[in-house]
Formats: sequence, structure tokens, C-alpha cells
Amino acid sequence: MLDTIWIFHGEGGRFSSGVFTSIEKAEIWIDKHKLSGVLTAYPIDEGVYDWALFNDFFSVKKQAQMEPNFIQQFTSASQEHYHYENGTRDD
Repeated sequence: MLDTIWIFHGEGGRFSSGVFTSIEKAEIWIDKHKLSGVLTAYPIDEGVYDWALFNDFFSVKKQAQMEPNFIQQFTSASQEHYHYENGTRDD
């Protein structure tokens, strides 16, 4: 069963521009169009905030970190992610 999807967010974009079931499929698309941006793994059927709390990647330190505005903008550097420049992964 699939528990992760890959989402590509292009450089300068406000919204994501691609969603993939594997990193291989994502990288074929990124290379084909010579894209620049970030490809990030996201848990399926779970918000990143809850995922990070459950996996001890984040702990609440202030009341504001439990508010909707914080949660709706939350991302975690602990999510597997890769940067691309002109279709090539920066390693």
C-alpha cells in the first residue's frame, strides 16, 4: 500500500505543479521539462504537522504552535526532499 507521495514545487511557484507515486516518475518529468524546484515526500492521509509530532521530528514549545495559522503553514525539514536546477538533482 502506498503511504507516501512526491510533490514537486517549482521555483517561484505559489502552488505545487506535480504529484507522483514514485520519485522515479517525478524525476523523469522534472528532467523532461528541465525544471527547478523542490521534490518532497508527503505522508498520505495525514497532515505533516501530525506526522512530525508522531515521529518526534517536532515538539510544541509555544501555544502559537498549536494554532491553525501555524499548522496550515507547517512543513518539516525531516521530510525527504531533493532540490533540482534545470532538471538536475543537486546532491
